Amino acid sequence: MTTARFPILVVVLSNCLLLAGALAPAAFAQRDDVVIVVREEPAISPWILPRPVSDEDYYDNGHPDPLKVELGKVLFYDKLLSGNRNISCATCHHGLTDTGDGLSLPVGEGGKGLGMTRVTGVASAGGIHERVPRNAPPVFNLGAKEFERMFHDGRAEVDPSQPSGFRSPAGDLLPTDPPLDNILAVQAMFPVTSPAEMAGLDTDIGQAAVAGDVVEVWRLLAERLRAEENNYVDLFIAAFDDVYAAGDIEFVHAANAIAAFEAFAWRADNSPFDRFLRGDKTALSLRAQRGMRLFYGAAGCSECHAGPFQTDQGFHCMAMPQIGPGKGDGASGHEDFGRERVTGEEADRFCFRTPTLRNVALTGPWGHTGAYNTLQAIVGHMLDPVESLVTYDQSQAVLPSREDLDAIDFMVQNDPDLVTDIAVTCEGEAVSLRQRQFDNLMEFIHALTDPWAIDLRDDVPESVPSGLVVAD
Repeated sequence: MTTARFPILVVVLSNCLLLAGALAPAAFAQRDDVVIVVREEPAISPWILPRPVSDEDYYDNGHPDPLKVELGKVLFYDKLLSGNRNISCATCHHGLTDTGDGLSLPVGEGGKGLGMTRVTGVASAGGIHERVPRNAPPVFNLGAKEFERMFHDGRAEVDPSQPSGFRSPAGDLLPTDPPLDNILAVQAMFPVTSPAEMAGLDTDIGQAAVAGDVVEVWRLLAERLRAEENNYVDLFIAAFDDVYAAGDIEFVHAANAIAAFEAFAWRADNSPFDRFLRGDKTALSLRAQRGMRLFYGAAGCSECHAGPFQTDQGFHCMAMPQIGPGKGDGASGHEDFGRERVTGEEADRFCFRTPTLRNVALTGPWGHTGAYNTLQAIVGHMLDPVESLVTYDQSQAVLPSREDLDAIDFMVQNDPDLVTDIAVTCEGEAVSLRQRQFDNLMEFIHALTDPWAIDLRDDVPESVPSGLVVAD
């Protein structure tokens, strides 16, 4: 097994590569999923690198049914799935805005425009009645099987003990026949049930959503799809073995198709870092390699951003600023208790899911409320969370202005007691880096971007079967 003189042998068991001597020359031997690294020079503070990502990490071995993917694509961009036929899934997760919307908090049902040009409108004239309280998370790589929880608080998650196989806000009402394909499909069931996101207020769908009757929302949307005899029905029949006629279409089928599209279209695992892990040691610049050593070493990033997708899939309290309307928590009604809302455990207050860092340079603003508008600012926050929280620069927020909404956007941040409540839960400790070290760390973080993801225009259809306008 020795392939170099005076070797230091480091072995990775199954899913991790323990790499010694950051920049030292190395020889590699491969045996199944075990990588052996032999160093000719003494080891420097070792750190753990993840194994390379492969097709096996994804649903359907990375190759879902093309007919289901194509159906999911047009459904994702079709406003037919909203109460007022004026907003689609893509409005907040668009290919032209890197599967997000470029805003701190989404401008949901009633807004107009796309991305940072989207405006709130006037509430009395059909504009939005509230900001969506959390940032629209990017969709990159969510078709990987290790993502078993969805949403910033993980309120949808894989749970074999449930009749559907999943735990969600719908509880036992989550459909089982036909079954949902995966947790990504479960996630697709819920934006359509939110009055602020897609359902609206004044249609039959909106009224069902306001009443909390998610089953009725899904039934009404299925009826819409069944009525599209000359448009959608044939696509559903082609994509699903259990759909023979319009009457067989259920909203679960739509959710499964949307998930297939997201999983296939927005897989991103060919970044310079990926190529480095697969053996191309020229893929990372010298500065990026130094930054990688910090990331997996002294900077402590990998304590949470671990694994193949730079996330431990856990929930952590990192003193993120709270902006926007909140989720109705606390005495003010404008706080967001995060994971505690799911578990009921006070220890989970202000904890949120560790986001994947793949393509992170493309997916701002960052944080569960999109509080930071520059990548440097969010990385700086993670290196000194409490100080960043108490000195938060409110100009970082990207929020289309409207007087009645502006009045509550910073209610929590402007209350020293509420800021303190967030600060005392923080798990992170301050890490001091020299400017050159910080620059190297940023170089590595940028190396997590798959170049393919920089241009996603091909993921946007020119038209959708309903005939509704795709753009705006």
